[in-house]
Amino acid sequence: MANETGLPVPTVQKLVSKLSAAGLIRSTRGAGGGLQLARPAAAISVADIVEAVEGPIALTACVEGTECSVEHECSVKPHWPVVNEALRGALAAIPLTQLARMEEMA
Repeated sequence: MANETGLPVPTVQKLVSKLSAAGLIRSTRGAGGGLQLARPAAAISVADIVEAVEGPIALTACVEGTECSVEHECSVKPHWPVVNEALRGALAAIPLTQLARMEEMA
């Protein structure tokens, strides 16, 4: 996988670990073994992949409860959950199969 992507082996190992922990891929041992999707590609979305690697999808950290120096005067914070959910919804609407088709066309 590292050879195919050009990513360093440690990076690939971390990605495989995170994707496996999220139930998106599984490894099979033996001569015919390797990595494979844990469920059909059509059932895996870009949101699933991003959340597995990066955590919850959010444009700002302030929604996650971290401290902010201007929180007491912020009029935007109440609107971030709507924006973040729209972003997550957009990414959830893109299945892995769509990305595979785009790769074939390139």
